[in-house]
Amino acid sequence: MEHVMFVIDHDEAQAEPTGELLAQHVAWLESVEGVRVFGARLRLPSDATVVRRRGDEVLVTAGPFAETTEWIGGFDVLEVPTSDDAIVIAARHPGAADGCVEVRAAWPFEA
Repeated sequence: MEHVMFVIDHDEAQAEPTGELLAQHVAWLESVEGVRVFGARLRLPSDATVVRRRGDEVLVTAGPFAETTEWIGGFDVLEVPTSDDAIVIAARHPGAADGCVEVRAAWPFEA
């Protein structure tokens, strides 16, 4: 069953980990080989573009859709049997130590 982890950041320094934090990320990535399908860091909210469609009109604005002190800094897709398995993996993510990691089961349209 696919699960998505959203890594929630609150400090711009989390976007480019260095030193010990980088080593922790590398170790975590190595530990989830075989269950991590895909993942990536995301650029800062200031680099975001928001797209809305209202009827036939497309509205494009720069910046995040909401002002907040936390944002999604990255994501990982996991293939694990249960949500409990995804939670165990998320708890080991370095981002859980000073931010948080949200876990959601994927909900395919085909099901």
